[in-house]
Amino acid sequence: MDAADLDYQARTQSGCIPPHLVSRLLELGHAEVVEFWAGQGEWFCAREWARLLGGQGRQAQALDTLAPYLATGWWTATRTTAELLEPWGRAEEAIVLTRARMEVGHPLALEFYARLLARHDRSDEAFNLLEPHIDDWSLAAALVDVAEGAGRNKKAAELLAARIPDEHRCDTPWCCRGLDPDAAIGLLATIRERQGRIDEAIASCPPGPVWRSTTSATVSTA
Repeated sequence: MDAADLDYQARTQSGCIPPHLVSRLLELGHAEVVEFWAGQGEWFCAREWARLLGGQGRQAQALDTLAPYLATGWWTATRTTAELLEPWGRAEEAIVLTRARMEVGHPLALEFYARLLARHDRSDEAFNLLEPHIDDWSLAAALVDVAEGAGRNKKAAELLAARIPDEHRCDTPWCCRGLDPDAAIGLLATIRERQGRIDEAIASCPPGPVWRSTTSATVSTA
């Protein structure tokens, strides 16, 4: 197996057994077909077969199914394995697994790893990891999400406020790269609402569209 080939197939769902067909095979009782192709490099078969095994308490077999995919260093296989380990009560193994990918600089691993830490009472550590990357809007959103558990809302607000200029405002989604001012304003409003400073949160919101989706939280006027 090759990580690049697996990634291409997973993104395009071409040259492989697509997920809707895997689901249909399982619905029709053809689990043995899914099991067979899981061992033949078919990622969507492997993923669903591992989930099925895990749901049956056959954790070792589930991990064995994913092991060849994991061995390629492919991030999707790493993430899927971690997402199985965590609800099994094996969060520390999930943390170790994803830390290895984060440490070699995988672009998607840091956010996942930080959020994983935060879910397991290590929010302060997660905040420290994310802080140097405040100019990356997705990592900034993650930092805001972990700040409350870390007791560092004030620090997060200071970091965001420093990135909001007095005059410049983005009027297209292509205006600024990284953490644009409108995104920073939206994230700062989330923190102000969390702090109970509702009037400030509402006042800080841009009058026009915020071009990036920054966080699941919204400012309520109720």
